[in-house]
Amino acid sequence: MQEKADLFNEKERFVKGLIKVVIFHNEQNLYSVLKVRVQETNEQLEEKEITVTGYFPLLHEDETYTFFGTLSNHPKFGWQFQTEHFRKELPQTKEGVIQYLSSDLFKGIGKKTAEAIVEKLGESAISKILQNPAILDNIPKVNKEKATQLAEALIEHQGIEQIMISLNQFGFGPQLAMKIYQAYQEETLNVIQKNPYQLVHDVEGIGFVRADELGQQLGISGSHSERIKAACSYTIEQMCLQEGHVFLTVEQLLLKTKALLNQSKQEAISETSISTEIIAMAEEKRLIIEDNRAYLPTLFYAEQKLTVNILRVLQQTEYLDLFPESEFLLSLGKLEERTNVQYAPSQKEAIQKALMSPMLLLTGGPGTGKTTVIKGIVELYADLHGCSLDHNDYKKEEPFPILLVAPTGRAAKRMSEATGLPAVTIHRLLKWNGANGFEHDEDQPISGKLLIVDEVSMVDIWIANQLFRALPEGMQVICVGDEDQLPSVGPGQVLRDLLASDVVPTVRLTDIYRQAEGSSIIELAHEIKKGQLPANISSPTSDRSFIQCNGAQMGGVVEKVIKNALGKGFTARDIQVLAPMYRGAAGIDQLNGLLQTIFNPATQGKREMKFGDVTYRNGDKVLQLVNQPESNVFNGDIGEVVSIFYAKENTEKEDMIVISFDGNEVTYTKRDFNQFTHAFCCSIHKSQGSEFPIVVLPIVKGYYRMLRRNLIYTAITRSKQFLILCGEKEALEWGISNQDSSNRQTSLTMKLQGSNELKNEEEDELQKELPFSIHDANIGMENLTPYDFME
Repeated sequence: MQEKADLFNEKERFVKGLIKVVIFHNEQNLYSVLKVRVQETNEQLEEKEITVTGYFPLLHEDETYTFFGTLSNHPKFGWQFQTEHFRKELPQTKEGVIQYLSSDLFKGIGKKTAEAIVEKLGESAISKILQNPAILDNIPKVNKEKATQLAEALIEHQGIEQIMISLNQFGFGPQLAMKIYQAYQEETLNVIQKNPYQLVHDVEGIGFVRADELGQQLGISGSHSERIKAACSYTIEQMCLQEGHVFLTVEQLLLKTKALLNQSKQEAISETSISTEIIAMAEEKRLIIEDNRAYLPTLFYAEQKLTVNILRVLQQTEYLDLFPESEFLLSLGKLEERTNVQYAPSQKEAIQKALMSPMLLLTGGPGTGKTTVIKGIVELYADLHGCSLDHNDYKKEEPFPILLVAPTGRAAKRMSEATGLPAVTIHRLLKWNGANGFEHDEDQPISGKLLIVDEVSMVDIWIANQLFRALPEGMQVICVGDEDQLPSVGPGQVLRDLLASDVVPTVRLTDIYRQAEGSSIIELAHEIKKGQLPANISSPTSDRSFIQCNGAQMGGVVEKVIKNALGKGFTARDIQVLAPMYRGAAGIDQLNGLLQTIFNPATQGKREMKFGDVTYRNGDKVLQLVNQPESNVFNGDIGEVVSIFYAKENTEKEDMIVISFDGNEVTYTKRDFNQFTHAFCCSIHKSQGSEFPIVVLPIVKGYYRMLRRNLIYTAITRSKQFLILCGEKEALEWGISNQDSSNRQTSLTMKLQGSNELKNEEEDELQKELPFSIHDANIGMENLTPYDFME
């Protein structure tokens, strides 16, 4: 091996070589796989060529680069050099520089121009131009246009290497460094040196503490204005996203920001300094301050515009006394005869109010007949308005009058099955296309006459605003939901705020009909709703049971329940294990590993692929973790692994997993495997909007921090036929007695009640992502009970 050059760090491992072929390059995250002919290295390599991986811009074949990183032996692909940072090797002689500058990389620079540049600047011409592009102004044969083109091309081909080296010196790993570069391009170092705290706002994965460490390295610390502003922004963003608030009080923002700033060993920051910056942020419109409430602009305008559009809908008066009561009762009677359904007085009231009001809130717990009422509204609307419910009766361009939507695909599917009409997600209705936002808004509203929105408790303030702003004039709206379920994952509590406002006509269904059919699950849910646990909770019934065990015993108990259920003919689609937490002996991660060996064990010939500590197999049940609108797949969707392809089998030379989401097949390459996880067991939050024939619900003391009444209530109401509780009675009692203490701070109710003071501000809102669950379970095996699973 040649003696390595002095410029290499003795301790840093490197491979210098000529790129022979770019095997793979991802334009989104810049992950690349290269085949490199080795010229020099301080690694012990037997081969003259090696595979180099890392995050790079598109590098040029037949050019020389030095890669710094670590050598690893991949179990399938052999020796690879994993790059942390790299650099393009520049020519070291005048002749080499002339040849390089006059190459095809730099259009408009011929050999004579290159000679003139080198004559003036010497063999270090390239580095001099990179440091100061204006230096080209002093060269006679280089006009302004050529100088600009050359400087830009050099920055493109050389500047990124310098940026990546600098970011590496600041402590950023290759993937995060590439994210930063993608955000700022050639301005990366300027942005960081001027205001490292800008990274908190612009680059996912960088929080305030990390930016603060960088700020200290650059001498931007203490009571620096940008440091305090970044801490304020980070504080309010985290509180709103994690706690569901729409605003913080100014005092909360001040005190929490002070606590964050004073975590470090820097000088203590006074409340006066923070207050000054909060005022400055309000003047810059980075915060909205209203009556001592501090809002992120996107949340403030989402809440305000939602208020305006709800009031716009409510001001429609053409539905009042639209049909005489006699006509309504006649149509209702015919419907009851035709469908053999006898509506209760509260259900009749709900149907009549819905048809005679511009907007209605319909709420009630499980078994109170919300779905029955929705069906009645749809049927009676068609009868009274003389419109068909058969899509074939409408021309292609003619809008169908009734729109059914829900926050998740599974909830939409349930709606469709109950009514016989198509139902879609809110995102699908509004035609969300990711970064470009929603196609439908106030300028291009949706088409239709009646909109029914189910599972409104799951709808956050952002998506509610997007939906209501897209409503056309004259559309009636019915919002359906259970106010006692978990609130939305995103900020706000739209259903609760609408109910509390008393400005929207409301019907609360309280009579329980499914209980009369013998559902002790429904009875249990309503007892829990009141904060009570039935005295007979340990006594088995025909559709639920409680198995006493502790966290360490949970795996064995769940395994026995599942195996017996499978023995009775149920499948992974029918059975859903729900848990509040990911970690621990009874956590989601541990249970998923166990359940995979039961539902989908390794067998000879069955394909599988390892990713980190997790092995995926054909037939696995999986959960989508991020939104992928271009593939019509969203956070929370449940699918099944249908195909696995190894790198040697395809032209892309990459491992691939194909997942089917209710027939929609999506292909993932290995770098995207972190976008999904196993779903044999999933979180209670992810199960919202879904129902399963069998729910197995572990409840142990180890879940202490997560146990809340609305969490347990939501989990129990996911069960349609059989509920099997496993765990400690004391933990269940504790959770039911523990009301959700994280009261969300919102102002929608107040704004609706004080509506005549509102002004419709014109501001841009940012589009936000929403987790969904799109999947459904097969119903069946009605004659079985939970005891059949535990023989």
